[in-house]
Amino acid sequence: MKKLLWILFAAFAFAALPVSCKDPVPTPEEPEDITEPVDTTDVTPPINPEDLEPLALTVSYEGDCIYANRPEFFIHAENPNEVAVSAEIKMDVTTDLKAQVADIVRTIEVPAKGEADFTLSTDSDLDPGFYRARVIAYKKVLMIPVFGIRPFEIVSAPDKQPDFDEFWEAAKDQLHAIDMKPNLIELTQKSSSKCKVYMVEIQSVPDGLEGDPVTVRGYYLEPQDGKPHPVIMHFFGYDTRGTFVSCPGANNGDYAEFYLSHRGQYINRAPASKRGDGLDMDFSDDYGDWFAFNFGKRDGYYYRGAFLDCVQAVNFMATRETSDMNNLFAEGSSQGGALSYACAALSDYPFTAIAPCVAFLGDFPDYFKIVSWPGDVAKNCAKAEGLSDEEMYKFLSYFDTKNLATRIQCAVMACSGLKDGTCPPHTNIAPYNNLPGKDKEYYFYPEMTHSIPGDWNSKMSKFFKARLVQ
Repeated sequence: MKKLLWILFAAFAFAALPVSCKDPVPTPEEPEDITEPVDTTDVTPPINPEDLEPLALTVSYEGDCIYANRPEFFIHAENPNEVAVSAEIKMDVTTDLKAQVADIVRTIEVPAKGEADFTLSTDSDLDPGFYRARVIAYKKVLMIPVFGIRPFEIVSAPDKQPDFDEFWEAAKDQLHAIDMKPNLIELTQKSSSKCKVYMVEIQSVPDGLEGDPVTVRGYYLEPQDGKPHPVIMHFFGYDTRGTFVSCPGANNGDYAEFYLSHRGQYINRAPASKRGDGLDMDFSDDYGDWFAFNFGKRDGYYYRGAFLDCVQAVNFMATRETSDMNNLFAEGSSQGGALSYACAALSDYPFTAIAPCVAFLGDFPDYFKIVSWPGDVAKNCAKAEGLSDEEMYKFLSYFDTKNLATRIQCAVMACSGLKDGTCPPHTNIAPYNNLPGKDKEYYFYPEMTHSIPGDWNSKMSKFFKARLVQ
């Protein structure tokens, strides 16, 4: 019995000994855990998209923003974030007549702390015309470019009335019957040994088929070497500066020049204190709103008289021995551009070349759809005269540069500011595209509004000199 108890005690004592670490024996109820432990010390917390900096985006273009089929804008993106970022770029495109033609969405992705370049265009070819695009990202407008597609294929068909040429020939007959009675007053403080400067007064047609002639004035620069010189006619823009006019000084004697102030504008309404020509003579204007003057009355309309004033100024230059009428040029901007077209179309003396810049008075039916002025004036006048839209445009067609351009044979250099909200490029290209001649040049300025390009005078000088007749 004692022996049995000893054996049991020994067995119990052995069972109570610790298990050796060299020879583990897992129990079936608790299997060995073989999963690797996870190190959580370097885990980056999830990024909140709202905490990301927006991409720095710039939009640009090359050249003059004139394209064959589709526009092409270049987007440069810089990402300041530690992670790659994507952004949505939108571009909507409308015609200058405000019709929607494209609504494009592009998603771009830029690597962390990186840069990338993308090209933005339309999905299909566009018709000839001028367009406005808005490039948008992050709900902000990045750029609003104006661009052209094959502008020399834009059709602004002439809408001349059957008696268009007859009307203007009759107007010129009336002008021929007017004795211009030139009055020259030398401005000695402006003259030099090479060139004398004069204020010139001449008579032009009345504001209608009857009445007294209208006196118009200009500054005339006459070379003093006694030889014939090329003639340059200068025509002014719409006089919105409150009777301000600057009298030119003598030139170097290479050209005979005439700076015309047509009826009611500039010199013709400027008191002596505003002119700077040294003459104690005050002038005033009774025309009011020139575009509205005698609106609807074809034979008395303001621009019938204004156009003929320009022709009469050329007739005056032809009377001067120092004028070489085989080299006859004209230039002007805005209204002055329209007068350049009109004078070249109506003058009895053929022009060698003209340079109308951002010209006024082109393609009235489309003009009035693109911008508000002068369409709002015209429509108010038409309503007051009881004219329908059809009758209004019929009346205006006699003074539309796109119709007058069909009579021009000389060389022409013209230009547009694509962002011009006064004389839009559509209205400028209309007369140019209707010119019958082939010797012509056109320049587009993508960022220019209604102004004169900084390089225009140098371009014009080269253009004229290259066409001088020896």
